[in-house]
Amino acid sequence: MNHSLITTLRSLRGNPRGCVYNEPLWGIPYFLYLPYVSIYMLALGLSDAQIGTIASISLGFQVIFALFGGIITDKLGRRLTTLVFDIISWTIPSILAAIAQNFWYFLIAGIINSVWRITHNSWNCLLVEDADKDQLVDIYTWIYIAVNISGFVAPVASLLVNRFTMVPTVRGLYIFAAIMFTVKAIITYRMTTETQQGIIRLEETRSQSIFSALIEYRGVFQDVLRTPQTLYTAGIMLVISITTTISNNFWSIIVKEKLLIPEGSLGYFQFVRSAVILFFFFVVMPRINKLHFKLPMAIGFLGFVLSQIIIIVSPVQSYAFIVANVIMDASCFAAVSPLVDKMVVLTVDPKERARIQSILAVGIIPHYCPISMDRWQSFRDQPYLSHDSQYRFIFCWRSAGVSGWQCFTRSFFRGSYNPIINTTP
Repeated sequence: MNHSLITTLRSLRGNPRGCVYNEPLWGIPYFLYLPYVSIYMLALGLSDAQIGTIASISLGFQVIFALFGGIITDKLGRRLTTLVFDIISWTIPSILAAIAQNFWYFLIAGIINSVWRITHNSWNCLLVEDADKDQLVDIYTWIYIAVNISGFVAPVASLLVNRFTMVPTVRGLYIFAAIMFTVKAIITYRMTTETQQGIIRLEETRSQSIFSALIEYRGVFQDVLRTPQTLYTAGIMLVISITTTISNNFWSIIVKEKLLIPEGSLGYFQFVRSAVILFFFFVVMPRINKLHFKLPMAIGFLGFVLSQIIIIVSPVQSYAFIVANVIMDASCFAAVSPLVDKMVVLTVDPKERARIQSILAVGIIPHYCPISMDRWQSFRDQPYLSHDSQYRFIFCWRSAGVSGWQCFTRSFFRGSYNPIINTTP
């Protein structure tokens, strides 16, 4: 088969191979429990407001861990940081969630899970620093494929929920996830080596204190402010972060509590989402890649707006509306995400990748943290979404559409410069 994605997968070597090939070991357990996270908390007595509080406090800790993520990644190395903090941020919270009895279990699990900001930094460096720049879009596409192909196992969780009820099933899924997350971290460590830039930063920071490294952030931050490509990419990252925060924390609550869809059906929607994403990657993306990146980016963000309008106006128990929402959201995600990931790689100074990624995260998180602090209790107090909440949702997604449309209008991206093609900012 001469498909470009298949060719890239076969040609992967070194760290990209070690990161891409192991990703299903994370995706399978994650997508098994993902559709049930919020309603699992509701079943154990948490309110919507408490779920929002957990999300908000976790985001606050993400700011702290993101700040130190670049320093830790440089001082410990990309490979060791990924191993240690993968286990801390995913295995331990999964165990806590499996034995959870009340709000405090989930709060502690959420705080510990916030450590993923450190491993996300180190893992990205491990993935891309020694990779062929011409393969970056395909590499990130395979990461998303590896994760989303795992969504085909989501119906298994639905069958288990129907057979054993939700709470016992989800507890078991979290135990399974803890095991798989640990295995994935160890295998990734064994299949990778420290990157060339990682070796350089290990030597440069060997005798440097954490306090001294923090002071150096000032100079790196000033460099970021003088780089419009990076700032614009950060704005797009912010919009995607907002969409992910809302979807991950409240989509299943809206579908179950407001649209009255049985909880046993939630896994099937994840199956549909994964199928659409894979179809889009293999069939549509090869054609999109021939276009200037502005067109798929803008259409993708405008599509995000439409997908949320669909879920807002959906009648009760309307499977057609929910499937339309899932299809639209999945298509836009597949169109936008790999392009944004490559923009991040190519618009960041490779010598300061770890610290710049930390600065971007620290700058972005506080802007979408208030989303989780909104008054989600109104979802349960009224039979439909309140007008106030609808306006908040539409505002968020309108912002996404505006950001997408700016891809056409910003003078920075006019002309011959294309951050998806040019390898230097």
